[in-house]
Amino acid sequence: MLIALNKPFNVLCQFTDRSQPPRVTLAGFGLPPGVYAAGRLDYDSEGLLLLTDDGKLAHRLTDPRHKEDKTYWVQVEGTPSDAQLQALRRGVQLNDGPTLPAGVEHLETPALWARDPPVRFRKTVPDAWLAITLREGRNRQVRRMTAAVGLPTLRLVRVAMGPHRLDGLQPGQWHPL
Repeated sequence: MLIALNKPFNVLCQFTDRSQPPRVTLAGFGLPPGVYAAGRLDYDSEGLLLLTDDGKLAHRLTDPRHKEDKTYWVQVEGTPSDAQLQALRRGVQLNDGPTLPAGVEHLETPALWARDPPVRFRKTVPDAWLAITLREGRNRQVRRMTAAVGLPTLRLVRVAMGPHRLDGLQPGQWHPL
């Protein structure tokens, strides 16, 4: 079984949480028993999360050796320069080593659902949207990459993992693939 879920902002990618007070988890979305997340999506990120009951499939979906692209729509603070975009495309140096090159393109403001709470808006600081495609999946990698080139991430939405796309799912909605 393989399921696509549009994980809302501030939802933990597991079914239980021991923190106090407990955070919202995947347990509240009526998912079938026995499935678990194939990979992670940060608590403060949104978008496509794949869940499965098949360990081999989960491994194939998340292992970097299988080169499954992951595409994110990223709202950044600032106006990206050509040099910043080229740095992301080449790969940037992070504290845990250099990243692989990434696909990076300017993106018109996408038609997305409203986020609760909304992203802060500052009249004096412009923002922009980028489509970033990675073939690796380090902890908070997109946020760390954009910060490394001087473009802090304001909002991050995963829209695709390999051939699987978000395809109109609203936050909290899921369907079998």
